[in-house]
Amino acid sequence: MRAKTATLAAAALTAALLLGGCLGRDAVCRDGEYPAKAVGNPTGRVCVRDGQDPPAGYVRYPDGKVPKHVDDEWDVYWRGKTVDESGNIVSG
Repeated sequence: MRAKTATLAAAALTAALLLGGCLGRDAVCRDGEYPAKAVGNPTGRVCVRDGQDPPAGYVRYPDGKVPKHVDDEWDVYWRGKTVDESGNIVSG
């Protein structure tokens, strides 16, 4: 009886986590890094170590509009948008 109860409890917890969105929220970058948007490329980005400037050909996302997780609001927003070397949207 205990084994059945434990199995049901584990199944319920797994279902709650999956339905609650706690699992599967892939971060755009690792801890200690931030994403930078590619200039002239609607899909390109790179992860940069905190405290460092983006490499040539990349710009920082505007404050408050930085994608944190794959498919979050800002990740979706920036898809298909092309920026210039100043970070201004030029198409998309």
